[in-house]
Amino acid sequence: MSLNPSYEGQTALVTGAGRGIGRAVSLALAESGRLVYINYLSNQKSAEETLGMIEQKGGTGVLMPFDVTDLEQSEEAVQKIVTERKGIDVLVNNAGIRDDMLMVWMKKENWQTVLDTNLTGFFNVTRLVVKNMLSKRSGRIINISSTAGQMGQGGQVNYAASKAGLIGAAKALSREIAKRNITVNVVSPGFVETEMLEGLPVEEIVKMVPAGRLGTPEEVAAAVVFLCSAQAGYITGQVIGVNGGII
Repeated sequence: MSLNPSYEGQTALVTGAGRGIGRAVSLALAESGRLVYINYLSNQKSAEETLGMIEQKGGTGVLMPFDVTDLEQSEEAVQKIVTERKGIDVLVNNAGIRDDMLMVWMKKENWQTVLDTNLTGFFNVTRLVVKNMLSKRSGRIINISSTAGQMGQGGQVNYAASKAGLIGAAKALSREIAKRNITVNVVSPGFVETEMLEGLPVEEIVKMVPAGRLGTPEEVAAAVVFLCSAQAGYITGQVIGVNGGII
């Protein structure tokens, strides 16, 4: 890993960073020279693997377990990072879950659990981060959405609603804080090779993708890293699709 000295000293927090897209984003941000706080809920082994991969390549990271659905835990974690590092420069809201079924069979808990993790988790973590960024007059916030939040997907009414909500929230927040040199953007992956595809008909999915293949977590991470860069300072309130042309 060749660290980028331009971003050394910066601090990033990535939620849901133990595996998949969150892991790839954490690795890429660490490669850019930033210290990365690796959030996870229960899978400590996977989070430790992420940290080990970062350190193996010469980067730095810190494990930060907390439940994004819990406001108190989220605020305590953010405050701890702000105290230790004098602020947060990059926030990537990646924590997310699926609980797929047709809406006619969906119970309130199937709806609420997905919304709590994917959308309310954004609020719980982001509010204090924004407060800190406003005082610093700089920052980068990236929400990880999904093509399901843009075009819908049968059997995913709860998931699509939560991911669409992340897009609307980012667009609104970007307007509130743009004058303080803080950007808020969305990276919207299509079908990417992660555990989130478990149970889905992958062979049939690939046929629908113009590129003819699944995406990789690293391709998503590359878009995130660009939006966190100094060169992306005039890009805010935007949705960047990493989807092989599916929409």
